[in-house]
Amino acid sequence: MIAEGIRDERVLAAIRRVPRHRFVPSSVRAAAYEDRPLPIGHGQTISQPFIVAYMTAAAAPQPNDHCLEVGTGSGYQAAVLAEVCGMTHSIEYLEPVARFGERNLREAGYSATRVALRIGDGYRGWPEAAPFDVILVTAAPERVPQPLLDQLAVGGRLVIPVGPQEYGQDLERWTRLAPGRGPAAFRVERLLGVRFVPFLGEGAD
Repeated sequence: MIAEGIRDERVLAAIRRVPRHRFVPSSVRAAAYEDRPLPIGHGQTISQPFIVAYMTAAAAPQPNDHCLEVGTGSGYQAAVLAEVCGMTHSIEYLEPVARFGERNLREAGYSATRVALRIGDGYRGWPEAAPFDVILVTAAPERVPQPLLDQLAVGGRLVIPVGPQEYGQDLERWTRLAPGRGPAAFRVERLLGVRFVPFLGEGAD
């Protein structure tokens, strides 16, 4: 990862601490430390470690930050966030995947006081826990869900893959500069081309 450009020492330390083999099915555990995505069932994947590290570093979470992840999956990205944030909330749309991620996180020592979990439509975010300093989305909608932008604190960073499935997506970073929804409220940066599983729920429309 260092050779590929990851320089954030806190993120690198988090990647070293989180045991990725505990967040993949036993059938692919032998490949847990290869730098590639792996299937976790129900059409979902665990992202490759480089992408997890890149997205985390792009969001620049601080030790006291309040973080939201949309797309718990196996729980791996939530665990990495828990290592660098003050508190992490994570939402998963698919119930069996959510149960898999919850089991992995709890068995790896990430309690509800560090990672709060919910089954639901990530398009709506987690309004009662907002605002968030960091929001990471690990599935790709065609447009950025407005509720997630609304729940981003001033100075907060949203990192999200955006675009149609047939062409791949752009990883974008939205930084809230001021309250409101107008064009002056956000700075938008396109970071790199990526390919993620589709966003499920209202945001998929």
